[in-house]
Amino acid sequence: MILAGCALLASCDYTVPLVDKPSLEIDHQMVGLWARTKADHQTERLLVLPLDAKEYMVAYPQNASDSAMFARACLVECAGRKLVQLTWIGNAAGNLPDDDRVYQVSAYSIKGDELTVNLLNTDVVDKDIKTSAELADAIAQNKSHPELFVEPLIFTKVKD
Repeated sequence: MILAGCALLASCDYTVPLVDKPSLEIDHQMVGLWARTKADHQTERLLVLPLDAKEYMVAYPQNASDSAMFARACLVECAGRKLVQLTWIGNAAGNLPDDDRVYQVSAYSIKGDELTVNLLNTDVVDKDIKTSAELADAIAQNKSHPELFVEPLIFTKVKD
């Protein structure tokens, strides 16, 4: 979604959210522990828990002690598709974000036990957008752009 996070890109992307307040119900299929194997054969885990009826709590990478990052996430309708907005709040070492770039946006899909996350590409939708309306407009204007999202991250649901 969900969600993968600032740890993937070394920094968060935007200083403005797509929405100030969540309005869509969570997708319960996203809830759970997910894992992916990176190119170096290391496993990363993504934990998605319901915070309430409209928000998630996300931990990524969940298996990294002090470097695990935490975010609030919600679903957002934008440009005719359901996206995930992440608001990164800190990490397991107790460090808080050191600037206003705490927002990320991603597309997601779930097929069976597979979660695919595609983060919004800041080369297509500029990081320096100043308002939520501008961010939504930029996504809508580029909705057909073949590189609107970066390469997918594919996670598999961890079974009990």
